[in-house]
Amino acid sequence: MKSIGYYTALAIVVANMIGTGVFTTLGLQASELGTSFALLTLWVVGGAIALCGALSYAELAAALPRSGGEYHFLTRIYHPALGGMAGWVSMVVGFAAPVALAAMALGRYAATLAPVPPSLTASISILAVTGFHAVKVQLGTRFQVVTTALKLVLIAVFCAAGLLAEPVAGFRIVPPGPAAVEVFSSGFALSLIYVSYAYSGWNAATYVASEVYEPQRVLPRVLLHGTVLVTLLYVLLNLVFLRTIPMAQLAGTVEVGALSAFHVFGPRGGAIMGAMLCLLLISTISAMVLAGPRVVQVMGEDLPALRALSARTRDGAPYRAILLQQALALGFVLTGSFEGVLSYAGFTLNLFTLLTVVGVFVLRRTAPGLPRPYRVWGYPFTPGAFVTISLVTLGAVALERPLAAFAGIGTVLVALLLGRARGRPSS
Repeated sequence: MKSIGYYTALAIVVANMIGTGVFTTLGLQASELGTSFALLTLWVVGGAIALCGALSYAELAAALPRSGGEYHFLTRIYHPALGGMAGWVSMVVGFAAPVALAAMALGRYAATLAPVPPSLTASISILAVTGFHAVKVQLGTRFQVVTTALKLVLIAVFCAAGLLAEPVAGFRIVPPGPAAVEVFSSGFALSLIYVSYAYSGWNAATYVASEVYEPQRVLPRVLLHGTVLVTLLYVLLNLVFLRTIPMAQLAGTVEVGALSAFHVFGPRGGAIMGAMLCLLLISTISAMVLAGPRVVQVMGEDLPALRALSARTRDGAPYRAILLQQALALGFVLTGSFEGVLSYAGFTLNLFTLLTVVGVFVLRRTAPGLPRPYRVWGYPFTPGAFVTISLVTLGAVALERPLAAFAGIGTVLVALLLGRARGRPSS
């Protein structure tokens, strides 16, 4: 059933990307990189990497226009077992964990406004957004467009206020030393894992491809436009944060948005930003509830053992897949820590986006005659740049954060066993 047009698909990409990462990770990066120049360069490089990935996915999405994201791509390009593995990881790490992270961040910021336990607020937000999407598709898509538009307006207002505010003492963009020394430090590669998580979601429209009108034409545009828009907003937001927060206060801070608002708007700024972030994060949760369950629903269509999860309402909502994903998200909220879930999710997701982008090279060789309504610009350098930077980032995390790497690899091994469930994949 086709129910998603250009603007809804664009809203899915933008809302999936703009979530917890940009409002929470700058302080973690500042602990590794001590200058504004290096931090802003980090976000520009992260946006360039995301754009390389989005352009690569655009070729795959136009050639293989079916919902499922990495599950569908890896099944068609490599093997059904690898696709099944990607599907399980996508459900647990790609969507359930980020839903939990967004809800946990919402709970933390809401706690600055009212004395309510963050875990309770997080759980209620997950249940409330689930209600919009599990009943009727059109209700969920309209809710997504409205909340995403509100998110963009609020971010634009905050950026304008921050750029007009007086910068903190000592703020400077020009590096104090050689630029290469500032950027190519040991902490730069490690910090890219936090930035890559903040940019994750640029591929979100591929999870709902079967429901998009004219997917061969719309999906490449949506992936490109959404990634460029979010990159511009991210660089502006981080410029505002760096202009308004002293570096000594920034390092190690998670509630970066509230701290910046305090300096921009005064003593009540933290509360104002808390309310804004609650609205922003509701849109993020909604986008992931709209996109993620489509992976499980497509797996249910392909694999007899999971047939029950392919069930839809009369309006087309994959309600059982939605309920399963949200139950997993609630489990993360009740049992996990924000920082632990963040490192684990960032590492594991990078593994599968890397495999998918490599698939552009593989499919060009194994299926040269496959119709490609869109071909990635700058091939082979564009997908090659994404693959190279991803390998460097994963290596840095494995060396500096071995527990997160081991947890991610363990998840992949478990998913491999689950992914061996056989079924004839649909074309």
